[in-house]
Formats: sequence, C-alpha cells, structure tokens
Amino acid sequence: MSPWTRILPTVHCDSPDGSSSITKSALQSVRTAVAVPESELKRWRRTFEANAKVINGEKFLDADGFIDAIAPAGDLSKIGRAQFGILFRIADTSRRGLISWDDFTVFETLLKRPDADYWMAFQYFDVDHSGYIDYNEFKTVFSANLGPDAIPFDFDCDWIKLYLGKKNGSHVLGYNEFTQLMKGLQGERLRQAFKYLDTDQDGFIRPEEFKRIILEIAGHKLSDSVIDRLPTLCTLSPGQRISYSEVVAFHNVIREMDMVERIIREATAKSKDGRIDQADFLNHAASSSRYSLFTPMEASIVFHFASRGLASQRLALIDFGQLLDPRWRPPHEELFDAKPAVKVSFLQNFLHSSYNFVQGGVAGAFGATIVYPIDMVKVIIQGGDTQLQSDRQGSLFFIHLRCPSRCSSVDRMQNQRSTVVGQLLYKNSIDCAKKIFRNEGFLGFYRGLGPQLVGVAPEKAIKLTVNDLVRSRAMDPETGRIAVGWELVAGGLAGGSQVVFTNPLEIVKIRLQVQGEAAKVEGAVPKGAIHIIRQLGILGLYKGSTACLLRDIPFSAIYFTAYSHLKKDVFQEGYNDKRLSFLETLAAAGIAGMPAAYLTTPADVVKTRLQVEARKGQTNYSGLRDAFVKIYREEGFRALFKGGPARVIRSSPQFGFTLLAYETLKDVLPYPWADKPIKVETALTSRPDEMSKVRARNALKILLDVHGDFGHRAAAFAGKPLSLSNPRLSS
Repeated sequence: MSPWTRILPTVHCDSPDGSSSITKSALQSVRTAVAVPESELKRWRRTFEANAKVINGEKFLDADGFIDAIAPAGDLSKIGRAQFGILFRIADTSRRGLISWDDFTVFETLLKRPDADYWMAFQYFDVDHSGYIDYNEFKTVFSANLGPDAIPFDFDCDWIKLYLGKKNGSHVLGYNEFTQLMKGLQGERLRQAFKYLDTDQDGFIRPEEFKRIILEIAGHKLSDSVIDRLPTLCTLSPGQRISYSEVVAFHNVIREMDMVERIIREATAKSKDGRIDQADFLNHAASSSRYSLFTPMEASIVFHFASRGLASQRLALIDFGQLLDPRWRPPHEELFDAKPAVKVSFLQNFLHSSYNFVQGGVAGAFGATIVYPIDMVKVIIQGGDTQLQSDRQGSLFFIHLRCPSRCSSVDRMQNQRSTVVGQLLYKNSIDCAKKIFRNEGFLGFYRGLGPQLVGVAPEKAIKLTVNDLVRSRAMDPETGRIAVGWELVAGGLAGGSQVVFTNPLEIVKIRLQVQGEAAKVEGAVPKGAIHIIRQLGILGLYKGSTACLLRDIPFSAIYFTAYSHLKKDVFQEGYNDKRLSFLETLAAAGIAGMPAAYLTTPADVVKTRLQVEARKGQTNYSGLRDAFVKIYREEGFRALFKGGPARVIRSSPQFGFTLLAYETLKDVLPYPWADKPIKVETALTSRPDEMSKVRARNALKILLDVHGDFGHRAAAFAGKPLSLSNPRLSS
C-alpha cells in the first residue's frame, strides 16, 4: 500500500456508489488527515457566504462565485478568470457545476498542502482518477489545450519517453515523476518550438518567431512592455536574427526571475548611487551564491530589457520593474487610469508647507523642552555669568549670578573672562547645575523656556522644511539617492535659513537666563522678554548673527548628512524594506548631533559672548573677528571649546528627540494629499494574505507553462469528470 492511500484513500467520482458518498468520503478523509483551526473555518465560511447563491434552499458557489472566492485580489490580466475556472472543475467533485460548502472546505484544505500547486496540476491531467497518468491521458489533456495555431509538440520524443515508465505494458507517470516532468516541460517545449521554426536548420530564427515561442510558453510571466520588445533581442548580436543560445539564455532569466530580483534589490541597496551595471550584477551574483548563477549573456539580456536597449548605462531598481513584474505598466498609463493629472495650486503648496511647519514645530518644542536644563548650564558656563562684590571691610566675596557663594581659595579659581581679577568660575557643568538647583530650585532650570518654545516652532519647522525641500529637488527620482555634496548643501541652507528665527530667540533667551541672579544681587527687578526686545530693537535682535550663521550652517550640514548616512549605512534603513525602530531612529539622530555640536562650539562661544550683555569690568567685543582674537589671546585656544561637552550633551539628545518626534509624526500623520513614492512591487514584496491563494495561482502557472492558452479551451472537457483523486507515489 502506498503512503498516500494511508492518508487519503483513492476516490473515483465515476464509481457506482454515487456522487454523495464520494463527497462525504473525500471530506472525511481530508478532515481526518489535516486538522483545520476553527478560526480558519470561520474565515472560509465568511468567504463562502459572501460569494454563494441560494439554490433550492441551499447555498452553492457557481463558477463566477468560486473564482471571486479564490482568486487573489488585483490585476487578472496575466492569469485571467478563465484560467481560474480550471480550479473550479477540479473542486466540483459532483459534476453539478456547483460547489457546496463541503466541496469548498475540501478544496481549501487541500490548498494548505505545501505541494498543492503540483497536486492540482496532477488532478487536471489524471482524468480517470487512477492516481497515475498514462501516455494517452497526458497527450489528450495536453492536446486539448493547444489551439489550432499553436506550435505542435512531439509526444513521441525521447524526452517524454525518459519520463514515462511502463507498467502492465502501458506508459504511466506517477505523482513524483509528474512533478519533475512539469518542471522540465517548458524547456522541452522551447527546444521543440525552436527546431520547428528553424526550417533551414541553421541555428537561427527570426525575431517574430522568437516572440511567438515566448508568448506560448511564458507570456504570463512577462509584462506587456517586455512582450512588445521581445523582437529586439536580435540587436544583441549582428545579423538581425536570434540564436538558440540567446533563446535558452532568455528562458533561463525567466525561470530564475526570483533570484534575478533578489540580486538586483540587494545590489542596488548596497550601491552608493542606487544604480548598478552588468558588472555589479554579476559580481553580486557571484558573491551571494555558491556557484555561478548567470552567464554574461543572461546578464546582458536582463539589462537589455530593463534599459530599453541602452544596456551600457547604470540602472536603478525602478528601471527593472518592467522585467520583474508581469503586471507592470508605464507610469503615465497608471496615472491616467488612476486620475487625471491636476496642477498643484498655490493653496495646496501652502497647505502642505503649513502642515510640515506644524509637525516641525511640535517636534522642535518636544526636543527643546527635554534638554532645556542642559542648555541653561551651557549658557552659564560659556557666558561668564559672574560678578565681583566687596563688603564694607574691603574683603572680596566671589559671587556667581546664578549661585551666590563665598569661596575660601582664590588661587584655584579661574574665570571665563579671565581678565577680571577675582572673578569666580564654576568648577564644571555639574557644579553649575548643583548651584542652580540649590539657589533657584527645579524651575530655575526652565527660566526663559516660554520664549524658547515660541521661537522654536518656526525655527525647527523652517530648518526641517528647507532641508527636506532641497533634498527632494536634488534627489534622483528613480533611486531616491542624493550625492553627499548636495546633502551638505541642503543641511547648510537649512541651517542658514533658521538664523532669521534663531538669532532673536537666542539673544532674548540668553539675557533672560543670565539676569536671574543679577537681579537678586543688585536688587533690580527682572526684565521680561518684551522689555528686552524693545530695548534691543530690530537690529539689536540680530547682534551676533554672523557668528550664529558660522555655527548653524556647518552644524546643520554635518548633522543632516550624518543622520542620513547613519540611518542608511549603519541601521540599514530601506534594506529589504526595513523600517527603523524608535530606538534606532533616536540613536541615529543622537549620534549625528555629537560631531556637529562639538565641532561648531567655537562659533557658539563667540556668539554667546557677543549676545551676553557685558558688565562693568568685563571684556567687550566689537565684532566676530575681535571676539575670536580676544578670547584666544586672553584665555587660550581651549576657551573656544568651553561648554563643548555640555553643548554635545544638550544638542545630541535635543536633535535626537526632535528628529524622532518629526519622523514619527510623518509616519503616523502623513500629509493626506502627498504624492506616493514609486515602488517596484512584485511577488516578493506584495503577496496575498492567504497562502492558499498563492498556491492556487502557482498551480495555474504550472499549467500555463504548458501553453499560454491553457484553460481557455477547457470546454473540450466539459462533460468529462475530474476529481480530487489521490496521486500514487512510484516506488
């Protein structure tokens, strides 16, 4: 007894027991062998109920309803409804032209089998349900699905005889042998078709004859664009004719299309410019496999059809779409079918920009609030926020504006503005933070936060918007890549554009931050932001703007470039459609801020010194150059990097949380009317939800490899029974 009969005993639909007993027996056998989860049965029931019709008080699926229930959603231009009708005939065990709930359950359960695609193909050829396919069965079913104009097939060829064994004097084919025969049948069809059309036996055929062969055996695997250009294969070699080697090479490319796609996707993802040539393709194929997968001729064919004849150029992933996806259509056709092109109005652009501004503002406020205490410490350390006082006896007390305290040792104390004798410096950032908390409490860390939040929304919005805008203009629309030079330009322009908001914001913020303890020591009333703005005037608000530009332009250029490459090169964003997690996005944004913040510290120190209101006895600076020279001469080179660690500690997490919030907002709340990016969708990236639909489609592909019209002529078998009989395994 064969293994199959122990699992699924053979059932003959034309046996005298009747169709009812056949269906019940088959159903019981299948349900016993394969346990179906209840949730899956409920899903099948919903599908059945949604497509069934009531006939004589009972629900059934007719041919159209059955096809609607099992066909994958989407384009059916390559595998049409007529082909899916083949599966209807297999599932219709009672030969009533209707599928009952029990029939549908049996069919769906069988589709769960890992070899369901070959199993279904076997059922179609096993007309007498014997579990074997003899020579006559194979020839009859094959011939019935060939049109009168089809290229003939020699059933008495040696290749068929090698597969068909003998039993009791007749040629028979078991299930295992059948699967191997079907896998190699297309190659034999190709050989015979070429020989048939090569009438003068010189090893060449005409381009239109090559197209005829491919349409018969592989038309369902190619897009209309590639099919239209099949005759151009003759341009790969002189003579305007196509050799057998080229035909075989083209067939090999089609047969290994999944591997072709994987190599192309991986190679373009690793390429610096997102494009590859034939050498890149072959090199990646060699490095990613144990043995050589593709010949130079096969690589030439891949690039010939992807490049529309210009095979020497470097191609992006989108260029290969017409070769990889049988459903591919030219972009202008898809746009036309979807909706007419509408010119974007000024109002729409304004709304989109406003949307981005709001998202950038929310993200910037979020990041600024988190790191504002660190920024407070940085300003105090950099700005020389100290003052000297003496008591009635002339004793010197060293008093910090933020943290008034007396010190017993003058010798070990230094000063930011060291030309003022006796001025006390905070030991370090931690010491400064402790004294702020001791003197002003927790809220002291957030002095001046209000104006910061008011200004940070347009500041971050314009920075993020300008960077995205320049990158989108400089980006290759086909690869989505941008040159490093343009990345630096985009970041620099973003940094420069923000100064119009940054400079007034920071000068007001700094003066609010440094006046707290000064007011306590001097007995003055603290000034509000409005008073400071009126006092400075428009020009005063832009004091130190040159230094601000000197800081923000290189900062943004370094930051956005580093952030982009960390996401792509370190965390592999986009590789195999990978999306970064929250932690990965935060890490990339935070790490990118470290070099950007520290390397621009000198400009930040100078900007702060220019914007802090100098007190009596402190060094005054007349401008950018004067500040650089005096700081270097009076305090040394290291003074230019004072507060650098605090700046890194502040800027790195601020931009980390800002970019994390911005990326999250764009993902969660994208602009509703934004153009969708063009992607290459194939079977590797867009699969049906249910594996049963994948196997049903694959079963049809196996049959369509016999002939492109397979299924259209199925009416020839309308009166002959097919069933879910059990194939036998040959020992």
